[in-house]
Amino acid sequence: MIRIAISMHKRRGFTPLEIKIPDRQSGRFLRKSRKSACPLGDALRRGRLAAESLGLTGFTLIELLVVIAIIALLMAILMPALQRAKKQAKNVKCQSNMRQIGLGANFYAEDYELLVPRGKAGGTGGAWYQLFMPLLAQKPIGNDYRTVDIYRCPSYPDKEQTVCYVVNGWDFNNKNDIQGHEILIPSKLTTCTNRARTIYLTDNEDGSWRHIIRKANDPGHNRCDVWTPGHLPTSESQDVTRGRRVARARHRKGSNCLFLDWHVEWMAPEDVTIDLWRFVK
Repeated sequence: MIRIAISMHKRRGFTPLEIKIPDRQSGRFLRKSRKSACPLGDALRRGRLAAESLGLTGFTLIELLVVIAIIALLMAILMPALQRAKKQAKNVKCQSNMRQIGLGANFYAEDYELLVPRGKAGGTGGAWYQLFMPLLAQKPIGNDYRTVDIYRCPSYPDKEQTVCYVVNGWDFNNKNDIQGHEILIPSKLTTCTNRARTIYLTDNEDGSWRHIIRKANDPGHNRCDVWTPGHLPTSESQDVTRGRRVARARHRKGSNCLFLDWHVEWMAPEDVTIDLWRFVK
C-alpha cells in the first residue's frame, strides 16, 4: 500500500504542498507536487489528508458546510412541488365528497319519486344537507354537525365550517329570464333537460358575510343555496342575503361543481354562468 503523508517542514527537504510517495523499488520517498486550479478543491484535499495523517475520518468544516448548502438548495426546489401536491390532495378529497353527496341525492330521489332538494327544501323545514343526513354513514351528535366530514371541504379556510357546499335553489320563469328566484320545493330530475350541464352543488364561499354552521339551528343554516346573480363567483357583493355564495378561488382559482348527472368537474369563475343553473335550457 502506498503511504501518503504531508510534511510541513522544509528541513526534511519537502515544501508544504509536496507529498511524500515511497518508490516501490528503492523504498525512498519521491517528491510530487499536487497543484489544483480550484482553491476550494485544494482546501478540501489538504483538510482530508491532514485528518487522515492524524487518524481522523470525520467531515471537515468545509465539507459539512457544502452538504448543508446542498440540502438547503434541494429543499428550496422541492417545497413548491410539495405544496402543489398537498393542494391537489385536498382538491381530490373535495371532489370525492361531492361524488358521495351526489350518490346520496340519487338515493334520495329514488325514495321520493325522483325529487331532489332545492333551496332550503321548503315545506320540509330542513335544508338539503339536513335531508341527506339519514343517508350518511356518519351521524351528527344531536344537532352538532362537527362529527360529519362529508360536507367539509379540506380547503375551506375556517375549519369550524361544517357545510362547505351550496346547492342549486334557482328557478326561472322562462328561458329569457336572467334574474330568477329562489325555489322552496324539491324538483323532479325528469324536469331537467340537460343534467350533464346543470349544476346541482358547488363550493361555498368564505368571508365575513358567510355564516359558519356548526349546528342545525345556527344562524345561516338556510343560506346554503344559490338563487340570484349576486351569488355567482364573479359577483363583488358581500351582502348576507344577495352576496357571493359560490367560491371564487377555492381550488386553483376556481371551484368544483357537482352536476345533475352526478359527475364532478372544476370550473373557472367566469365559466359558472346563469345558464348552468337552469333546469330547463
